[in-house]
Amino acid sequence: MLRPLSLLIMRIGTGILLVLWGSLRLMNPGTGTGLAEKYYGGVASASALQTGFAVFEVILGALVVLGLLRKYTLPLQALVLVGGALAIWKHFLDPFGMYLHEDANLLFFPSLTVAGATLALIAFRKEDTLSLDRLVKRFAD
Repeated sequence: MLRPLSLLIMRIGTGILLVLWGSLRLMNPGTGTGLAEKYYGGVASASALQTGFAVFEVILGALVVLGLLRKYTLPLQALVLVGGALAIWKHFLDPFGMYLHEDANLLFFPSLTVAGATLALIAFRKEDTLSLDRLVKRFAD
């Protein structure tokens, strides 16, 4: 019972993170634009793209929390969360900002754990027996 419970907790945690980030982007559209410009080289920094991505994040996060369509939602979540972690790789190698950058922020470091949890959810998807799609036997495999 420990494995399904652990997977449920990881799914809820990573999904809620997407809901929170998407909600923040919706409530304060400048946040997403600022992040895109600072950490992603300005890619997709247009306000309309940020709003669309915010809605996508909220919906995706809610589906992940509920455990619906995991065959599709978990890889999409991995693209968002692992991709986000890759963009801040310097913060993992130099968390204090002494050598690779000057923007020290230890709050970035947990992104590495979130990326790992996301990949673990994909690896152990068939053992996540506490998901709604598993309970209704649709899209479980």
